[in-house]
Amino acid sequence: MKDKAVQIHYHLMMIPGMIFLAVFHYYPILGSVMAFKKYLPAKGIWGSPWVGLDNILYMFQISDSKVILFNTLFIAVMKMIANLIVPLAFALLLNEARVRFIKRSVQTIVYLPHFMSWVLLSVIMLNILSLRGVVNQFLGLFGIDPILFLGNNTWFPAVLVISDVWKDFGFSAIIFLAALTAINPALYEAAAMDGASRWTRLLNISLPGMMPTVVLMSTLALGNVLDAGFEQILNLYNPLVYASADVIDTYVYRVGLIQSQYGIATAVGLMKSVVSFILIIISYQLAARFANYRIF
Repeated sequence: MKDKAVQIHYHLMMIPGMIFLAVFHYYPILGSVMAFKKYLPAKGIWGSPWVGLDNILYMFQISDSKVILFNTLFIAVMKMIANLIVPLAFALLLNEARVRFIKRSVQTIVYLPHFMSWVLLSVIMLNILSLRGVVNQFLGLFGIDPILFLGNNTWFPAVLVISDVWKDFGFSAIIFLAALTAINPALYEAAAMDGASRWTRLLNISLPGMMPTVVLMSTLALGNVLDAGFEQILNLYNPLVYASADVIDTYVYRVGLIQSQYGIATAVGLMKSVVSFILIIISYQLAARFANYRIF
């Protein structure tokens, strides 16, 4: 009886979370029907006329559709690669630090940006990368003309990737540091007794021991391949860099909320959700196969 009472308490604790999911995640799914309608605010969602697949077909006929898709995939993939390599390298280097105070201090400092919003970080980036910012002043010492980083289609994708890595690499490294702690210390001791250098131990013990975690993180990241970072781009981009920075999420925001083309924006968002759902299923299948990771 006590076990049943405990189970009932646990289920009661889940009710607020389930209500939150139902109201803010599942109920809005009904609004996806706008993708198949010519939405008129005066008539509402259900009173607006049906247009079938016209919005979806129009989505593929837009001249900017290929550019938007390319930008989304390019920025997202570059972020995925950088956010895997940089935290991994940082975790390996930090693990080699022997002074505990320095190790803890560095780790605390680098993961602080993770808790800052992009609204704040974008202001910092704007000040650093402006024509009179710190970066251009430093380049001026070598006779290099000021570069408009946030208004140049060549530099802007790199700014997005680097700033995203700067924000999250410290926090992401926690996962790899945890993987390092799972490696048997006896392996390092035996290698040291055989005369292996720290570099040799890193390559032959640390990296192989972390590979299951690396594979897991890589496969799970596949589900976010269409998520290029809406909040970051919205706070940093401008019309000068639409050609290299306009992604699916920003296009939906601009067309749907600013230009009031709700049907087309919903169609684009719906297609992204369907593709992302398929990719998430594939990523979990790959994680189960190569990293033995299962949710159920």
